[in-house]
Amino acid sequence: MTGLSSIPLASRPARVRDHFDRLSIDGMIITRGDQYLGEYVAPHSERLAWVSGFTGSAGLAIVLREKACVFSDGRYTVQMDEQIDHALWDRQHILHEPPHAWLAQHAHGLRIGYDPHLTSEQELSSWQVENVTLVPVTSNPVDAAWTDQPASPAAPIEPHPLSYAGETSVDKRTRLAEELRKQHQKAMVIADCTSLAWLLNLRGSDIAMTPVAHGYGLLYDDGHAELFVDEARLKAPVEDGIVLYSPNQLKDRLAALAQAVVRIDPTSTPVWFRMTLDKIGAHIKSAPDLCSLPKAIKNPTEQEGNRRAHELDSLALARFLHWIENNGVGKHETELADTLEAFRARSDDYRGPSFETISAAGPNGAYPHYRAIPGQDRVLEENTVYLVDSGAQYPFGTTDITRTLWIGPQTPPAELKEAFTRVLKGNITLSSQRFPNKTPGHRLDSLARASLWNAGLDFDHGTGHGIGSYLSVHEGPQSISSYPRPTGLQAGMILSNEPGYYKQGDYGIRIENLMLVKESELKSPRGPFLEFEVLTYTPIDRTLIDCSLLSETERQWLNQYHKKVETHLLTRLEEELHPWVKNACAPL
Repeated sequence: MTGLSSIPLASRPARVRDHFDRLSIDGMIITRGDQYLGEYVAPHSERLAWVSGFTGSAGLAIVLREKACVFSDGRYTVQMDEQIDHALWDRQHILHEPPHAWLAQHAHGLRIGYDPHLTSEQELSSWQVENVTLVPVTSNPVDAAWTDQPASPAAPIEPHPLSYAGETSVDKRTRLAEELRKQHQKAMVIADCTSLAWLLNLRGSDIAMTPVAHGYGLLYDDGHAELFVDEARLKAPVEDGIVLYSPNQLKDRLAALAQAVVRIDPTSTPVWFRMTLDKIGAHIKSAPDLCSLPKAIKNPTEQEGNRRAHELDSLALARFLHWIENNGVGKHETELADTLEAFRARSDDYRGPSFETISAAGPNGAYPHYRAIPGQDRVLEENTVYLVDSGAQYPFGTTDITRTLWIGPQTPPAELKEAFTRVLKGNITLSSQRFPNKTPGHRLDSLARASLWNAGLDFDHGTGHGIGSYLSVHEGPQSISSYPRPTGLQAGMILSNEPGYYKQGDYGIRIENLMLVKESELKSPRGPFLEFEVLTYTPIDRTLIDCSLLSETERQWLNQYHKKVETHLLTRLEEELHPWVKNACAPL
């Protein structure tokens, strides 16, 4: 990734190896995450991209003295093949050929380093293999080799108003402190920046497109919290019960917890915290971050804020879809993304994208997380598929939407229409499903795949992820995927619904709406059933639908959805777009 450094990409693995002898290691595991273990990182922490050239948002690399490998999931297998120098790196699917298996084959008897500030306990455990010694390094060889590494971010930190948060930090901390007392725990470490932002009602801009501030926190059983950031970054006083410390005081404050029971989330906390607390004799309780679930269950204020965000966002999407229908052919993918950004920026409430827009023409749509690069991007042509996956940050909500369009004028091929319609059927089926309270998402995942499976088709990514409220566009602990996560769905959660299909070298299809989980009218002896409220107000391309594949129930669902979209848009959009809206939302 040349934009991160002037150091030649091909020389970077060797520069990292130059530090192995000093650290007494034979190899190094280089993770994607930063010291807060988030999915999205600042340029300073793009170590995986710097060393390998791979820019995906998930993965890791292992560099040995004579061999190296990059791992990522099914969203990025094609991207890895294209971005990584095959002469320098092996490439592996992280689920099918996991790092521990690669280490067992290639690192027998070796000492492999890892950075304890960048590694969770869960990750470390997954790398354990017989006859390979994992060594915590005292300094990161990537940082030593990366001599023109960007500076760490230190952007201003601002309060998140009660009118958007819906609950004071004092009330949130009081609720969570009660749980600490029930569990006989003195304190909880908070390393996840989104948890810290939610708990303390603070927002920042240390990471592009995710409004969080870098910092750590400690929550105590009496409800007070300690926040470790530079006080000069704060643009307003914090709420009562929040004590400020500089980051270099963290180790001293942890030392004050000697002999205390301290809660640590093994998935979201760097292993450095356990190492430090073990040394001073603290009793560590591995348990989920107490912020994670209440952050995912949006309160009424947050629910209304997210409805408002989608109402605003739908206007930008409608204007963009109208524009692309008349002006899109001949434009570069990056131009198309910039045009959508400009439509969103018309709103005074728009704070920026929630992730980098996936603007993919033709065969580029087959890469689920494709990134268009100016000068290397494709031009949108007639009679092709265009996939656009984008999102926005508003101070009251976060959006994420994907639409797949046919760019005519010819009729789309039958095979394409069948694949699109099967993806649509999966989206409709999941949207319509009712289910018992706390049903795990993996029990719903096959609903979105069934029609594709019946044709021998599938997609290699999850069906749905959680969404933050003016926070990360990807939020746990809930999800809808084949992976059996234990967290069940509860009223107030927001998830995406995004089945897809990808034909390499030809096109990609994905249809994504966001959905709010709410109580349904169905009751059972064990409590109410739940259902989904679709939050997204954007037409689905009717040109790509093979109506013969839709059941009457599915056709009625789509017509009702489009009627809702039409009513919403006609009352808010300028009149010159009304004919386009009526045509895009016409019943099947």
